[in-house]
Amino acid sequence: MNVSVDTVIEDDRWAAFGLEAAASRAVGAVLAHLRLDPALYRIVVMGCDDVRIAELNGAFRGKGAPTNVLSWPSEERGAEYAGEAPDLPEPGGPEDPAELGDIAIAFETCAREAGEQGKAFSDHVTHLLVHGMLHLFGYDHVDDDDAALMEEVEQQILASLGIADPY
Repeated sequence: MNVSVDTVIEDDRWAAFGLEAAASRAVGAVLAHLRLDPALYRIVVMGCDDVRIAELNGAFRGKGAPTNVLSWPSEERGAEYAGEAPDLPEPGGPEDPAELGDIAIAFETCAREAGEQGKAFSDHVTHLLVHGMLHLFGYDHVDDDDAALMEEVEQQILASLGIADPY
């Protein structure tokens, strides 16, 4: 599986953790679940700290506080009706994979949440990367029906990776 993930490390703790490998694993699992050829898509994952993600959260969502993960899809892919799976994006080519979007993930918030929830840090990070990837595909959790669908898909993907249901 040749997953095209560009990893940007802004906080060295992510390099020590192995964010590049974790992102490739999570992205690969999402693409496999959706039956998409990983060689035909690419994303960017940025590992940052709480200060940086708070800046991004403020700039893009008007919420100047840290959060665990943020996603910016390259285009709107949401479903027409609540609870319905979004349409899948058109693939790129092997030499020019289709851009799905960008994900940012904050180290301190992820570490704090994993500790508070009694989860392994690596499992929590993988869950958040899967969650962020699904946002790039147009999944959301604003509406109850959409949230139920997104959680179900997350649970299936995480189970394929041997990770327990995070909910």
